[in-house]
Amino acid sequence: MEPNTYSINELRHFSSCYIGLRSLNSKTAVKLSQSSNFNGLFPRRLRPLRLGFRSNSPIIACSSIAETDTETSSTASDRPVPVNPVYVPTPANRDTRTPHSGYHFDGTTRQFFEGWYFKVSIPERKQSFCFMYSVENPVFRRKLTQLETLQHGPRFTGVGAQILGAYDKYICQYSDESQNFWGSRHELILGNTFLANKNSRPPSKEVPPEEFNRKVLEGFQVSPLWHQGFIRDDGRTSYARTVKTARWEYSTRPTYGWGDVGSKQKSTAGWLAAFPIFEPHWQICMAGGLSTGWIEWDGERFEFQDAPSYSEKNWGGAFPRKWFWAQCNVFEGASGEVALTAGGGLRQLPGLTETFENAALIGVHYDGIFYEFVPWNGVLSWEIAPWGYWCIAAENETHMVELEATTNDPGTTLRAPTIEAGLAPACKDTCFGNLRLQIWEKKYGGTKGKVCYSYLFDAKCNLRLQIIALGLGQTIYFSSY
Repeated sequence: MEPNTYSINELRHFSSCYIGLRSLNSKTAVKLSQSSNFNGLFPRRLRPLRLGFRSNSPIIACSSIAETDTETSSTASDRPVPVNPVYVPTPANRDTRTPHSGYHFDGTTRQFFEGWYFKVSIPERKQSFCFMYSVENPVFRRKLTQLETLQHGPRFTGVGAQILGAYDKYICQYSDESQNFWGSRHELILGNTFLANKNSRPPSKEVPPEEFNRKVLEGFQVSPLWHQGFIRDDGRTSYARTVKTARWEYSTRPTYGWGDVGSKQKSTAGWLAAFPIFEPHWQICMAGGLSTGWIEWDGERFEFQDAPSYSEKNWGGAFPRKWFWAQCNVFEGASGEVALTAGGGLRQLPGLTETFENAALIGVHYDGIFYEFVPWNGVLSWEIAPWGYWCIAAENETHMVELEATTNDPGTTLRAPTIEAGLAPACKDTCFGNLRLQIWEKKYGGTKGKVCYSYLFDAKCNLRLQIIALGLGQTIYFSSY
């Protein structure tokens, strides 16, 4: 069956069953091809900046990790010198600062959430840690009273902190109160105190690590350069392997924002992200960085130096109806030098009728250059199975890209903020699969030309692959070793 074709900028009404992503009980894969006219906004070709990255010559790499591999705790003799991250206050101006880095809550009573995602991968240990923070309807600092519910309708409130960590184990701490949550209006800086020292007032802004540890017994703070916290599992998760506590401190040196190195950084969703339409909005805040520090997880201490890391955020009235997402910046032979991000989905537009927009993008940072494939400069298409197969392709005026992923892992359930149930089990995640990524320069006439970058992973390679699938759609996140 030939895929239906829609203009990416054309507003259409879609039923929930045929949009390129199906609910998890679907039995067949579907295709959706989207296109828009070229308008000349293709990535500006810059001379590669020398940042210790590789040249533009073709690269082929493959690594293997068996799903039955076991990890052993490293001993003190393996690490004679402890890793001590160095705290630096967030500067007023940063080269890699992206638009929409700040907290977007406008103080009104409209339905609103904001969520943040920070990931650090440790290739030597073949493990990743994914930190997920969310705040819901923060205008209500505590649970709604009966009168407030009558005035505004049912709302879910509060702050959640989740970590998906080593060995696919999980921890979640949640409070339905948000009076101790804070976020910077102009920078990617936020924090929350779940439990303060009884003799201290919770912080309301970024503070030095020593002050945070003195005032906060359970909570977190995070900036583009620093991340620390301690949380305790609240016992609400019976469907996944959990850890009782997690503690962490690490510093980060951003490498890629969202754009060419040395140039003005871009809004992920274009200029329309400045307006409260086409929600939720999405911003990649750091496509790639290098982190140094430690994480204590289930009684085990993971130390790392220059570990590839990533951060992004979402905000708006609600999550998309369906979506997919892919991110990878750990490749053997080029750890941290290549950063892949891809995503798309179906989101509802404001109005009296159920009108939805389909949107997608692929972005690759390599050798200081940002290769951008977005609706306003090219064509994107994807084929998504209910679970286990994801294929995404795109082209702009100068390049073509393809990525394909598969997995046999059944996945682990996580939480996501929802209008229907607040922060509720709505996702599943796995960390094993296969990934193939290629980029070509286009020849005259639009055919594939020189392979300017290629990471090839064939069926014999079991790579670290994290895939999240929402109950109404699918989200993909690749983290490969």
